Amino acid sequence: MPAITHHIPDPMIAAYASGSLPHAFSMVVASHLSYCRDCQAALGAHQAAGGALLEEAECVALEPALKSKVLAELDAPAVPDPVYDAKGIYPGAVMQSLKGRPPRWKTLGMGVKQDILFEDKHGSARLLFIPAGQAVPDHSHNGLELTLVLQGSFSDETGRFGVGDVEIGDEDLEHTPVADAGDPCICLAATDAPLRFKALMPRLLQPLFRI
Repeated sequence: MPAITHHIPDPMIAAYASGSLPHAFSMVVASHLSYCRDCQAALGAHQAAGGALLEEAECVALEPALKSKVLAELDAPAVPDPVYDAKGIYPGAVMQSLKGRPPRWKTLGMGVKQDILFEDKHGSARLLFIPAGQAVPDHSHNGLELTLVLQGSFSDETGRFGVGDVEIGDEDLEHTPVADAGDPCICLAATDAPLRFKALMPRLLQPLFRI
């Protein structure tokens, strides 16, 4: 496993364990967990604590109609979705969104490309391809952004992020990420609100690129 220095915050791992984390962020957390033993251990602790709470919780009887509905759904034949394993640099959670296909890159300009994997009212997740030495336009955030490095690395005002590292961006962070020398930087990025770009051109193109 790579040497990871930037981890998922513990409250977010707790939300992931409880199933309350939005899907776009869950994709990043699941992908990071495939690299990081420390966060795997934290997840196990939260799952154990959650199991203990369920065992101690008071049982509540279901209404007859609801009980019948639940039992009927349990008896209904289930058609499971295909499960995709990790492939190349892409963790299983990413391959699940890709449905086993390679990324379908769309150009954003200056060699930067993206493939939007998921969007709903709670946020979006996308793959980003950034050539070595190329910068992402200076921006801040209207909400939360999680960026997980899958290949290469990037640096910004807060430090350097390599494979398996996650950068947490919020309303207080304004930065200009730059892909380091070497392999192109490929990241999985999830947001729950549009970014705030400083320059005019990225702002004009933002609705088109849905970022």
